[in-house]
Amino acid sequence: MVAAIEYYSYDDYVQWEGDWELIYGHPLMMAPSPLITHQALANMIAFELTHSIYECQECLIVSEQDWKISDDTVVKPDVVMICNEPHDTYITKPPKIVVEIISKSTAKRDEQTKFELYERECVPYYIIVYPRDLKAKIYRLEDMHYQKIDDFTHEVMHFNDLECGGMIDFEKVFKRFRK
Repeated sequence: MVAAIEYYSYDDYVQWEGDWELIYGHPLMMAPSPLITHQALANMIAFELTHSIYECQECLIVSEQDWKISDDTVVKPDVVMICNEPHDTYITKPPKIVVEIISKSTAKRDEQTKFELYERECVPYYIIVYPRDLKAKIYRLEDMHYQKIDDFTHEVMHFNDLECGGMIDFEKVFKRFRK
């Protein structure tokens, strides 16, 4: 006897308690509350981005907001820059920047599954932050594929090609966590 694999949709997703993501119809429970360092880094990155685009009326920086990609795929990135997005219950189109902060339980999902998903959805910038190493890997979409820009530890990344620009000073982001 072969067991059936459950397939879920957005209608199922909105009824679940707790924090979940839905990727290609498969539910993925989010890890328990992230470590303080994880949350603080997300806040610092969101602050840097928000401050750098403050005058822009088209874009917002939001954290842990549902992005409904399709009826069977809903993700909740740590930080995103959204532009010209209707203020609704969830994000409806690809963010300009997606930031995921790695934890032991999400590393494979962030480095592989979401990497491929965000690339396929044409997110211009994907940033993966490694709290233990105080490092961020930044990828830019070029010709429909992510190309690594570099590893950032003390550097400033400028997003001059985005409509509202933006920047992240990783010296400031990581400063409080350096020993």
